[in-house]
Parts: sequence; C-alpha cells; structure tokens
Amino acid sequence: MPTKRQFLKTAALLAAATGMPLRAETASAAKPSPQDSAPLTGDARPIGVDEFRARIACAQELMGKFGIDAVVLEPGAAMRYFTGIRWWRSERLTAVIIPRRGDIGVITPFFEEPSVRESMAFGDDVRTWHEHESPFARVAGFLKDRGLKSGRIGVEATVRWFVADGIRAAAPGFTLVSADPVTRGCRMIKSPAELALMKKANEITLAAYGQVYRRLEPGMTPADVNQMMRQAQVALGGADVWTMALFGEASAYPHGTDQPQEIREGQIVLMDCGCSVEGYQSDISRTFVYGEPNEKQKRIWQLVREGQNVAFAAARVGEPAGRVDDAVRAFYRKNGFGPDYQLPGLSHRTGHGIGMEGHEPVNFVRGETTPLEPGMCFSNEPGLYLPGEFGVRLEDCLYMTESGPEWFTVPPASLASPLGRLG
Repeated sequence: MPTKRQFLKTAALLAAATGMPLRAETASAAKPSPQDSAPLTGDARPIGVDEFRARIACAQELMGKFGIDAVVLEPGAAMRYFTGIRWWRSERLTAVIIPRRGDIGVITPFFEEPSVRESMAFGDDVRTWHEHESPFARVAGFLKDRGLKSGRIGVEATVRWFVADGIRAAAPGFTLVSADPVTRGCRMIKSPAELALMKKANEITLAAYGQVYRRLEPGMTPADVNQMMRQAQVALGGADVWTMALFGEASAYPHGTDQPQEIREGQIVLMDCGCSVEGYQSDISRTFVYGEPNEKQKRIWQLVREGQNVAFAAARVGEPAGRVDDAVRAFYRKNGFGPDYQLPGLSHRTGHGIGMEGHEPVNFVRGETTPLEPGMCFSNEPGLYLPGEFGVRLEDCLYMTESGPEWFTVPPASLASPLGRLG
C-alpha cells in the first residue's frame, strides 16, 4: 500500500517520457492521418484500490492532527479522489463521510444505491434514504454508529449550504469547520500514479496542438479552431475537453472577448486548452503568429518564454510559492512592464495548482506563504498583455521533486517552432 512518503518520491518513480519536438508546418499541410489521431491512453493506469485506501488513511491521520472527527464530501473531485465514486450533484443528497476512525460511509437515495455501489472502488457501508425522509438523519446515524456524539465535522470546500445546514440541524452536538487542512493536505501532494496520469493528459493536449497548428487557415474563427482542438483531444483519448482560441487584439484579454475574430496574416493566435485522463487534468497555452511575425511580436513572445524560465528557476523546495510570482514580476518590470499587475504587463497570477481540477490550491501568487513540496503541481503561465494590440501566453505545467521542478511539457524553443515537447 502506498504511504505518504512514497507519494513524495516523484522524481525516481515517474519515468520521463521521450519525444521529438513537433515540427511547425504550413497551414496547407494535409489533415492528420488516422495514426495521428489514435488514442494515446492505452497505457494509462487508473488509480488502484490500495492507493484509495492510503488516501483515506492519510486523511484520518490529518484529522487526528487537526482535531476533526469526520469529513463530509459531496460529488466532485474530492469524492472521486478519496473513494473513486463518480457521481453528480442534485437536490437529492449523495455524500461520503470519512470518520476519524473506522470505515467510510456513503449516504444516497434508495433508488440510486445500485448505481452508486457500481461506482465505488472499495467499502460497503451504504445508507439509503427514501424520498419522504431526511438524508441528514442518515448522516447523524452514521456518526453515532462510529461512536461520535459530538465533536467537529470538517466540511469540504465545495459542499453546498443546504447540506451543511442540514447536517448541523440533524447533528446538533457537532461544530462544522473547514475540511481544508485534511482535503488539501492530501490532494496537494501527487503520487507517482497521479503524476503519470497528468503526464498522459498533457501528452494528449500537446499532440492535439501539433495537429491543429498545421491546419490553421486564414478566415477561421475561434469556433472553427476550438472545434478542431476538441475533436483532436477526444480522438487522442482525452475526456472533459475544454478549449479557448483568441486572435489578434482579443488575445490581450486573458479569458477572451465577444469581439468578432478571424485569422489573418501576421496575426497572433493564442490558445488555452486541456483535457483529463482518469480524472487528471492538463492545461497548456500556446501563442502562434499566422504567417510572418513582426519584431514586436517576436520580442514579447521571447520575454514571456524567458518569464517561464524565471518562474521555473524560482520554484525551489521549501521556498514560499509566492516567491515564484515575485521573481517573474521583478523580471518583467526590468523589461518595462507593470509594475505589479498593471498593464501592459502580467495582470494575473504566474500559475495555479492543478490536479483533478484545473485550478487547485496552492497558487504562484504574491503573498502565498505555503512552502513548495515534492509532489505539488502547478501551471507556469506568466503572460504579457498589451491592451489594444495583442497578448502572449505560454503555459506549461510542472511538478515538484526533491531536487526541484520538472516539466510535464517542455516549453517551445522559439516562435519559429512554437509547440514544445514532452518532459
């Protein structure tokens, strides 16, 4: 069974994938062959039961440390992380309860029990409720059966108010507190199995970029490019695919604009895309120029690329995560951008945590004091945005090892070869 210490040994246990840099081709290149679109997920290994059990053990250890007697999870990334259960949220409560001692329990509607059990990776304590009954009474009953009559219940960060309020009313001897010290304490440190799935998701997204880049043509709209990118990632085995494409002046707005856009000669094409494999996310941004770039485009692109290097160099085990952001802003200010979040410059954080969710704590952002540890994963995306002109964002994700950061995907070498390669 994996232990938390084993979770930290990422460098030795995550084999570096080999790959040749993707070659830029003209927009008139042939469409991808069937071989180009063959799924890349044949060797992806789902998280095993032993690791799920180790996660519960880790959570219970942290619950003891922080004085939390039980943790409540609703469907979503946290529930899937700790139990493997893939479910959805509705007005009918399905929840997982992790007690400080003993086996986990599942609360779900009676008619959903067979489907919920089918999704469970382990455990057999499923307590059902009928439509005229209160699910919160089942929660209180579970706590009592685990020997808990009072104490502190940790509520996972995304649990809805009506759920927390219902539990509080049904179990008045308990105080509700944040479960973040437990859930974040486990989820921030990725195991070798998690890192392998994230590497696979990044491989898919990078390969899809290679296909789409070769097919860009004048007159294409963001919808055209997004459709190509979605299709490519799905064909390569990605799930939960998302895409964003911004052209020209629209690229100066990090999350886009409703302005009409189409590809023109000499124009910036900024894309931000990702997918998941077995629940684990990729997140890669690329900035191209269709046709011949001008000198300003080249200069800004190269500054952003160097900004990634500055962030990578600042990411050191034991250092506060916020210092990565500080280092990038200092570099940009020396080159005439900013200061701080001012435009033209970097108007958002340098990076965010990533794992089963595209954005997770902790972030590369000013004031973040959490020390960097092996197993943490982050995006590295120090964009530069020039309102009224264009923006450049290059985003590659990294994971921390005991000797420092490693890339999931290695950023591109130059605007002339703007795709990059696997780490």
